Amino acid sequence: MDSTLFFYILPVFCWLVLFIALERDRSRYRNCYFLFFALASTTFALFVFAVDNYLENVAYTLLFVTIAAILVVPFFMIHNGIVMFKREGHSLANLLSFVFGVVIGVGEIATFIYMLGIGKHINIGLTEREAENLSYATLFISVSVIYLSMAFLIFMIYSVFLMIIPRKKDFDYVIIHGAGLLDGSRVSKLLADRIDKAIDVYRKDPTPPILIPSGGQGGDETISEAAAMRGYLLEKGIPEEKIIIEDQSATTFENLKNSKAIIDAAEGRKYTALVTSNYHVYRALRYCRKVGLKCVGIGSHVAFYYWPSALIREFIAVHAEKKHFLYLAAGWVLSLFLVFVVLKMH
Repeated sequence: MDSTLFFYILPVFCWLVLFIALERDRSRYRNCYFLFFALASTTFALFVFAVDNYLENVAYTLLFVTIAAILVVPFFMIHNGIVMFKREGHSLANLLSFVFGVVIGVGEIATFIYMLGIGKHINIGLTEREAENLSYATLFISVSVIYLSMAFLIFMIYSVFLMIIPRKKDFDYVIIHGAGLLDGSRVSKLLADRIDKAIDVYRKDPTPPILIPSGGQGGDETISEAAAMRGYLLEKGIPEEKIIIEDQSATTFENLKNSKAIIDAAEGRKYTALVTSNYHVYRALRYCRKVGLKCVGIGSHVAFYYWPSALIREFIAVHAEKKHFLYLAAGWVLSLFLVFVVLKMH
């Protein structure tokens, strides 16, 4: 087979695998990597096409823009962390994107130090042994940060993909995932965005579904999140008979488990959608699979400045699960091993 033809066939194969996987279950973690390989192989095929058709300027411009974007990432994340800290409160959680940006920046600096051979090929007053140790240290930092950044990038791309892929309509039930209330009783902007998205789905549905606001009463709340959402829905003109509240849950997992019990107790068809903030859709779908709830995830809008930190929290939450933490750690160790083996061979 012509090697060039292989680069054109590979993306087709990768996209086919992805669509089959999505049809089976959109909550599977492997879908993140199927999508990444589909996009990466497509990008490389376009690069090969540009070179083969004497469009080198286009190909190298694309490469330059990609590299420039990578270099800008740490500055964007640090700036975003500062904005989050100012707007959302002075907590460590709101510094996540700032910390992530600093880590990526350190990794990029380490990569340049290693590539330039500072200490090994440039005289900066180090002994040969010290220069070699510096080289290995910068390589370790570089590979570790690149690996973590790529893992997060793959997760982020799939989270965005879940927001934009087409979905079927004509739902029978729409679960609205709860969020904390303002002053113990008022719907927050984040929660209002979720409810508004559910109302939009309701009004566009040819046979308006049952809405299930889900969320219990926190220790600092005077009413349950579900009750507050019910009041908001009624104010927006949703008929009372189209609302069934689930007000006994305290976590996302309980939201979905209890909502599933409500749906299972009903008669008839049970085609279900889950509405939550767009950054939270993927993890919510994973919980749906665990409780045996088949549903479509629909993401509501969140402020752009809020999204990076929220997605980092989601990434951490998913990889806090023992299985995925072990996969992530194993991949990191394997990456370091392969890089050092290749360098030793040369």
